[in-house]
Amino acid sequence: MTLRVIRKLGRALVVVFLVTISVVALFGLVPGTVATVILGQSATPEAVAALNASLGLNDPLWTRYAHWVGDAVTGDLGTSPLTGRPVLQAILERLPVTAELAVLALLIALICAIPLAILSSLRAGTKTDRTINGLSSVLLSVPTFVAAPVLIYLLALQAELLPVTGWVSFGESPFENLRHALLPAAAIATTEIAAFTRLLRSDLISTLREDYVVAARAKGLPTGYVVLRHALRPSSFSLITVVGVNLGRLIGGTVIVETLFALPGLGQLATTSIMARDVLMVEGIVAFLAVAYVGINTVVDIGYGFLDPRVRGRRT
Repeated sequence: MTLRVIRKLGRALVVVFLVTISVVALFGLVPGTVATVILGQSATPEAVAALNASLGLNDPLWTRYAHWVGDAVTGDLGTSPLTGRPVLQAILERLPVTAELAVLALLIALICAIPLAILSSLRAGTKTDRTINGLSSVLLSVPTFVAAPVLIYLLALQAELLPVTGWVSFGESPFENLRHALLPAAAIATTEIAAFTRLLRSDLISTLREDYVVAARAKGLPTGYVVLRHALRPSSFSLITVVGVNLGRLIGGTVIVETLFALPGLGQLATTSIMARDVLMVEGIVAFLAVAYVGINTVVDIGYGFLDPRVRGRRT
């Protein structure tokens, strides 16, 4: 088990390295630098070149990356040359918004998906099952940038139940915070509902055919009790794994939603930083999200071995 954990951690470090070095390399291919943004379009080439040199943007790729990594491992992600603020401070200020959206989206997805999956598995092959599967197919095919405007039109413009834009922190007003977060979180959750429903339905159908479940139902135990007490837990291992992996993915995948709803999260910060050629800010955001994604994925992957002893001896 120890060797497996070490192997997983080693892979995680490789992934983080590849992601961060790719960002640095790609920014080197983009025309223009943050110096142009700071000095303006009217700046002379000499002034831009001097500022690039002072910011270290003329150094070779590996030199800049080595310096950045050396500072990053100590918790220093640099200071944005555009705003003059520490990158880590800006990330931590925006993180609560993005994390809340991701967690709330997963909760909405689970609240909707678990009852649908149970109903679909108990009615496998019936009209109810086909209806739920058809709905899942529709939700899977609708991207977030389509689901968000539809929800805005239905729930905000027509029903006037939820606000379209703006953000209120949880500390100011928990109720208003939920009202502002619910609509964007629901837009993120649409695809997750469909994926979770299909995954859990498939596992539940297999579990309901197991001998111990059949025996429990033959004894006359209520169907709901059998499903919740005997079938749901062993059918949830795959779902738990996917939820953990998707949490990391959603933390880094809220860019479109945060832009559409004008939310002050990491996604909006990344978008504005890319447009401004703020390399240090983008590098810090990408590195932070990569570590969060890989870290959550690794913890879930390792924890899966404790939840399901059958995978402990497997070589992965």
